[in-house]
Amino acid sequence: MDITNADRLACSVHLSPDAQAVEIIDQTQLPNRTVLLRLTTLAQVYDAIRSLAVRGAPAIGICAGYAMYILALQKKDLPRERFLEALERDGEYLISSRPTAVNLAWAVKRMLRVAASTQGTAEDVTKQLYLESLAIHDEDIRMCRRIAEYGLSLVKPGDGILTHCNAGPLATSRYGTATGPIFLGKERGIDFHVFADETRPLLQGARLTSYELHKAGIDVTLICDNMASLVMRQGRVQAVFVGCDRIAANGDFANKIGTSGVAILAKYYGIPFYTLGPTSTIDMHCKSGSDITIEERDGEEIRSMWYAEPMAPAGVKCFNPAFDVTDHTLLTAIVTDRGIVYPPFAEGLKKIMEASTQEENNT
Repeated sequence: MDITNADRLACSVHLSPDAQAVEIIDQTQLPNRTVLLRLTTLAQVYDAIRSLAVRGAPAIGICAGYAMYILALQKKDLPRERFLEALERDGEYLISSRPTAVNLAWAVKRMLRVAASTQGTAEDVTKQLYLESLAIHDEDIRMCRRIAEYGLSLVKPGDGILTHCNAGPLATSRYGTATGPIFLGKERGIDFHVFADETRPLLQGARLTSYELHKAGIDVTLICDNMASLVMRQGRVQAVFVGCDRIAANGDFANKIGTSGVAILAKYYGIPFYTLGPTSTIDMHCKSGSDITIEERDGEEIRSMWYAEPMAPAGVKCFNPAFDVTDHTLLTAIVTDRGIVYPPFAEGLKKIMEASTQEENNT
C-alpha cells in the first residue's frame, strides 16, 4: 500500500505542511464544528491529549511521534547531550498526560530510542526523528487497513454490528480499527447496519462514531448505552466490534468505560465479541488487566459538562473512571494487524509479539 502525503494530511492528526507543528482536528468540537488546532509547544500537546482534543490510542501515538519531532526541532541547536536530556524530560512529561493508552508511551519511547541511537549532532538526530515520525504514521495507516481486512472476514453482508466509543478514522488513521471493517466493507459494496452506543459521559459514540458513519453513508442507528441489551435481545446484533487502549499479555484489555458491560451482555446473548487494535496496543509487560492503571477524570464530566445547568446536586460525589477492563474470558477473538488471535490468548499474543520483534530486528 503506497502512502502519500495527501493520505497523511487527510487524517485527523498530521504534520503541518510546513513541518513546524502538529495539526489535529479538535474532537471536542465535533460534530457541530470542525476546528483544526496547530500545536507547537509541549504544553499545547499535553493539553490536547489530556483534554481529549486528540483521542484514540493510535491517534495519540501518531500525535506523540510528531510532537517529539517538533520538540526536537526547537532544540536542534543545543549540544547533543543537553539536547537528548531535554528531549527525554519532554517525553516523560508527555507520557503522563494519559497513562492508560499504551500507544502514547510506545511512540515516545520509540522516538527516544531513535534519538539515542542516531550518531551526529542534535540537528542530525532531528532529521532522523522527522523520518521516524512519518514512519509511525504510515505504519498506522497500513495497520488499520490490515485490521479492517481481518475484521471484515468475521462478518457477512447485512449483519448488525454494535460498537462502543469511537475507534474510527478520527481515533486512528484512514479506516480506523473497530469500525475499519465497516468502512472497508462500504468501499466494496458490502452493507452493514451499525448500532453506535452514545458512550457516556463524553459521548464519543454520539459525537464521533455516528458522525463518521453517517458522513460516509453507512446505515447507523445511535442508541443510549443502556439500550444495548434490548437490541441484542431483539436479534438485531450479530457481532460487537470495539477498540482497545491497552491489551495485557493474558488478553484482558482496557477500553472506554462501559465496554466490559457490553461484553457481558454479548456473552449472555451468545453474540461474538471482538476487540480490534494494532500490535502497538499489546503490552506484554502487563500480565493482566489488574496491572492496568485506570485514569480517573473530573466528576464534572458527569454532573454538568453537557447541560445548561448541572443535573446533579452541588457537592454530590462523582466517580468518573475513563476506562474499564474487559476480562479475556468474555472475548471471542482479538483482531490485530498481524492476524486474528483466538483463545488461549496468552499463547497467541506471545507468538504475534515474538514475530513482530523478530521482524523489527531483521529490518
